[in-house]
Amino acid sequence: MNNQTIRKKVRARRNALSHEQRLEASIAVSDAIVNDPLFMRARNIALYLSNDGEIDISPVFQTAWQRGKRCYLPVLIPYGKKLSFAPYTPHSSMRNNQFGIPEPVVNKRELLSAQQLNLVLTPLVAFDTHGNRIGMGGGYYDRTFAFLRRQQQFKKTKLCGIGFDFQQVNDIEEQHWDVPLLGVYTDKGFIKLGVKNKK
Repeated sequence: MNNQTIRKKVRARRNALSHEQRLEASIAVSDAIVNDPLFMRARNIALYLSNDGEIDISPVFQTAWQRGKRCYLPVLIPYGKKLSFAPYTPHSSMRNNQFGIPEPVVNKRELLSAQQLNLVLTPLVAFDTHGNRIGMGGGYYDRTFAFLRRQQQFKKTKLCGIGFDFQQVNDIEEQHWDVPLLGVYTDKGFIKLGVKNKK
């Protein structure tokens, strides 16, 4: 299957899940994240607000704040189709971006670049064992984290996906701009992925 077909089929399956299945996955994934050394060591963490059937990881925000970690949400940069990251607290003012996804309203000086983050938790539509990811098709994460392709190993910034176990597929059609994931937190636990060298 090509990436468009995979995206359509997996989104349909994800959107067909019951409220109970979503809640169970939210609890399982959130528990896996907050008990992982990657989370424990991280100071600046980028998360997301669930949309289009994505797993809700809002419990992670609560634990992060309780442990004195800084939480950030992605915000669209109008030029270059990239992301910056805005601080997010329980008191943040929010507004919807062009896709209807809430973003914190902050001063530009408060934004962090991708390189300043320790752990990035990104939603996805599908993933494979090589670390390839299919998103919603906009390419924002790939453009934003392109610097990771030039590193021999993941260093300061750890890029991990969030998804249901069934979102793992055999092989994703790889593009030269794809940025590989270190691993994926699923409702069945953390899956460490093999990172290919990108040319």
